[in-house]
Amino acid sequence: MTDLLLAGGEVVDAGAGLSGRLDVAVTGSVITAIGRDLDRAGAGRVVDVTGSLVAAGLVDLHTHVFAPGSALSIDPDVAGVLSGVTTVVDAGSSGPENFAEFAALLPGARTEVVPFVHIGRRGLAVKPDVTTADDLDPDGVRRVLSSSAGLVRGIKVRVVSPALQGPGLAMLRTARTVAREAGVPLMVHVGDIGGLAGPSVGPETLELLDAGDIVTHVFTANPGGVLDADGKLLPEARAAAERGVLFDSAHGCKNLSFDVARRVLDQGLPLHAVSTDLTLTGHGEIVFSLTEVMSRYLALGFDVPEVLTMATAGPAAAAGIADRAGRLAVGRPADLSVLSLASGDWSVSDSTGAALRLDRAFVPVLTVRAGAVVEPGEPPHPWGWEPTSVAASACC
Repeated sequence: MTDLLLAGGEVVDAGAGLSGRLDVAVTGSVITAIGRDLDRAGAGRVVDVTGSLVAAGLVDLHTHVFAPGSALSIDPDVAGVLSGVTTVVDAGSSGPENFAEFAALLPGARTEVVPFVHIGRRGLAVKPDVTTADDLDPDGVRRVLSSSAGLVRGIKVRVVSPALQGPGLAMLRTARTVAREAGVPLMVHVGDIGGLAGPSVGPETLELLDAGDIVTHVFTANPGGVLDADGKLLPEARAAAERGVLFDSAHGCKNLSFDVARRVLDQGLPLHAVSTDLTLTGHGEIVFSLTEVMSRYLALGFDVPEVLTMATAGPAAAAGIADRAGRLAVGRPADLSVLSLASGDWSVSDSTGAALRLDRAFVPVLTVRAGAVVEPGEPPHPWGWEPTSVAASACC
């Protein structure tokens, strides 16, 4: 008996070699069949998704969802299933001292939350998160990693002021030691909003990263990123990519520039994940959902399968959950995102205020998380992707 049949959608999973009009059958929390014209008579519920894209559940590699424990955090289901996303990675909203409080909240979310723990004692529940070496808690991180039964998938470090004027890159070296001991990646925030990072910070940061580590905010216009003062890609960035370091867009309020994105991409640095860096502030001002961020990359020249890969398989691999997320296949967990691809005329802004025109946009239609159907309740943008330039200009 099939519990759920998504019928007639355009299934897209480049890594799995899936492309075309196919049905997807779900029994319990598992995908049980993918194929043409599957039996509808034996399905408990049939949802006709003709004209929509059916993808593996979207994975947002950089969010902040420790609400209400961190003032910057948003509800995980607003970032997640209500926005067409099945899995969100929390990027260090909690540290060793308050991780247990965060973990206690996770069973109440319909969205899967994958935590990265901050090297600072209380993570981003306090700002600034790190000012002196006393704010670092490597032993606490070790305890969290050893006691979390695999829940925590990495360590977060922010290479920004005032930490750069305090422990400096010794902070990153400390986190690196713990990460290597535990066999988990580092997620490293580059781009100093305070503007105080010197010219050596970017190269030295990149040289400390190994295969599987994640550079988040790769398109930042703030100092400490992957470009030099002349807009040239740092040789250390190219070398990092060659040894398997991963690169994540992480829009955020202040860390994505369309101009930097074009320069970086034109110089051949790969992009492995698109993510939001969604926060309570960003959700109200500039970054509204993963599908909106994904739409920006269509306008930057990526095709639909490429963008979907960077929002599914790419971030799932980076977060260490590729065994259960990011791919469509029989026997895999039934996490799926059903999206429409709308045509229109819109304008969106980057963190510098520069505008980008969009003529296509991803819109969430249906979310399936562990076999349960959730109808998205959050618009992908405040003006809801109505195809009118008037609505776009009024908002942006």
